[in-house]
Amino acid sequence: MKLVVVTPPVFFAEEEQIITSLFEEGLDILHLRKPNTPASYAERLLTLIPEKYHKHIVIHDHFYLKSEFGLMGIHLSERNPQPPVNYEGHISCTCHSLSEVKEKKNKFEYVMLMPLFDCITMEKTKAGFTAEELRLAQKDRIIDNKVIAAGGITLDNIPVINDYGFGGVAICGDLWSRFDVRTDHDYLEVLHRFICLKEMAK
Repeated sequence: MKLVVVTPPVFFAEEEQIITSLFEEGLDILHLRKPNTPASYAERLLTLIPEKYHKHIVIHDHFYLKSEFGLMGIHLSERNPQPPVNYEGHISCTCHSLSEVKEKKNKFEYVMLMPLFDCITMEKTKAGFTAEELRLAQKDRIIDNKVIAAGGITLDNIPVINDYGFGGVAICGDLWSRFDVRTDHDYLEVLHRFICLKEMAK
């Protein structure tokens, strides 16, 4: 399965160091998601990440940064539902229903279906699908290798997601909750968790 890491919504001091270390440990794809933040902050973060990893980064906002930094692509969401005019290249998107997945997955490199489980970072966002619905979607080939599971993904539920036939997982809270941006400076726990997640997602 693909292993996608989604950034936390806020910028913090050690972020470029952690992201670089994740790439060094074999991260496939990073989704740079910083809603409602200035483009200059994203530019600064990208400047601090080694250029060789830019081709593995997908951006959710300020789409002009894709060409400026040679990024992998852009990601569409309810906040930014349309690509720039005449855009060419990698596009992924977020889906919140199985019908949306069925409609969109063949138009994009991949789609993220969420929330699979209760979200860790957004406590009010609860699981959107029953096991029966996901099994039926797998049987009907709605869920396949172009669909990434997102929302509440943890080390413990990756085997279940694999069993449903998803092509990958998007990790956010289970990884970043192991680093307190206000007090922590040592991010070894984040790296250890990533290595465990990567092993489980093989």
